[in-house]
Amino acid sequence: MTASQKSYKRLVAHFGGQQKTAAALGCTQPSVWAWLQGNAHMSAVLALKAEKLTNGEISSSELCPALASLEDVE
Repeated sequence: MTASQKSYKRLVAHFGGQQKTAAALGCTQPSVWAWLQGNAHMSAVLALKAEKLTNGEISSSELCPALASLEDVE
């Protein structure tokens, strides 16, 4: 399991399930399932929204590899 998948799992636990996560973020449950399976990555926009909705408990850079790569830029 990748670091992103672990973060997605924490996110789903935070909201109480895949359907509730999808509803909170404004996406579909199949999208959430794909993140958990490692078949897709969360978009930067949804990752930023998730960070706000979790009050920073789960950071956007944990959820979106593209945002994580920006942290390495100096």
